[in-house]
Amino acid sequence: MTTLTAAGERDADAGPIAGRRVPFRPGPRADPYLLAAVFLVLYTAVSVTRHLRWENRSWDLGIFEQAVRSYAGLRLPVSDLKGPDFALLGDHFSPVTALIAPFYRLFPTPVTLLVAQAALFALAVVPVTRVAAYLLGRATGVAVGAAYGLSWGVQRAVDFDFHEIAFAVPLIAFSLEALLRGRYRAALWWALPLLAVKEDLGLTAAAIAAVVALRARGGPEPRVVRRAVVFAVCAALACLLTIAVLIPAFNSGGDYDYWSKVGDGGGPVQTAFTDVDQKLRTLLWVLVPTTGLLALRSPLLLVLLPTLGWRFVSDDPHYWGTDWHYSAVLMPVVALALVDAVARTRAGERRPWLRAYAERLPMGVLAAALALSTALPVAGLTHTATYRPGHLAEAGERVLSVIPDGAEVAANVRPTAHLTARCRVFWIGNTDGPAPEYIAYWDPAQTAEELTLYAHRMNPDGVYEVVAQEAGYWVLRLR
Repeated sequence: MTTLTAAGERDADAGPIAGRRVPFRPGPRADPYLLAAVFLVLYTAVSVTRHLRWENRSWDLGIFEQAVRSYAGLRLPVSDLKGPDFALLGDHFSPVTALIAPFYRLFPTPVTLLVAQAALFALAVVPVTRVAAYLLGRATGVAVGAAYGLSWGVQRAVDFDFHEIAFAVPLIAFSLEALLRGRYRAALWWALPLLAVKEDLGLTAAAIAAVVALRARGGPEPRVVRRAVVFAVCAALACLLTIAVLIPAFNSGGDYDYWSKVGDGGGPVQTAFTDVDQKLRTLLWVLVPTTGLLALRSPLLLVLLPTLGWRFVSDDPHYWGTDWHYSAVLMPVVALALVDAVARTRAGERRPWLRAYAERLPMGVLAAALALSTALPVAGLTHTATYRPGHLAEAGERVLSVIPDGAEVAANVRPTAHLTARCRVFWIGNTDGPAPEYIAYWDPAQTAEELTLYAHRMNPDGVYEVVAQEAGYWVLRLR
């Protein structure tokens, strides 16, 4: 009970007493949110500082900024980088990115997308930490939450521009948290919005529903199993409908362009056995440092199968490895599969060595995440150079400043995300029409003569002259 002294001080339950200040100690309920706040700062620092150093690694941030800019103007999403007035819903079905539009309307910059992505990845720390603490105890919960936050899959995604799958990560985490708590209806509701994140995630939603059916089987509510089975079937059909009908309806070619990446030539079965060693290494990276293989005892690993499946039957080697953003959606799954496996081992395992292994594993996984982080993007935050734009960024700012707002510009990777907020930006050689007024290019090996000849080959109707160049950045203007 809280009482007040004559001087108005509270007792020891509430804070300072008798002139002595009791240090603030957050309770267990605050742990997930404090941890998420820490990772929000880390993720934002990683992605925003890289952007400010002009170290863009792809055109994706520019593409998504053009889409969000369209939504902010109350239009369907288009990206001129993919082609003039290219309808992005005919590429990937990701209407969820419209949720960023109100923030972009206030802050029309690519940094808005990077901060939104950091917030979404950090948000997933909350359910991971919360359910781990609920099932395994406070200290273990914090360890698992921190290990997820430092996981290599999330760090790679944070470091690689912006992608719509950032929305999927917290949705999967909240869904699996509800599942582990036995709140099966909530688990299905959290999985439902995955259908609006990306077309393939309908199968992930179906896999979550399948795990719900497995967990609820034999329980007091048989309706839960039937509901989960119906949900799984509907989610799979929605995925098929999106790929076969919705996306082709928006696509100018009336097709789903990514069919060409699935087992082209030899077929998906043959492709699945191509470069098996690299795919096996990826699988081991997904399971070993994050779960010590104990997660193999949890049915939650079934949720990995749709994403790993389409990646491994594709003939695009980028999908097979551990770079880029493709493994981010796997990280909350393996983190919560570890939680489930440790809880199962505690409850029913008779072998002492396995029980001891399970008890110590969460701390071991955190130690592995910390060790791996010395070679991952967060390690860059320990270097002072990370926080300075640097000569290349300053030169890029000066060179691109000669392009007026609203101009039509063809560009390659580095300049794109620094122009899309104020110009209409095309991918160089993909303007499909009259020559654009400006070309923004980055290539330190080019000469003025070589670049003007290249510009003329890309746009035979135009003749260009160099109007600014420094440190490998070039701006050419149509005469």
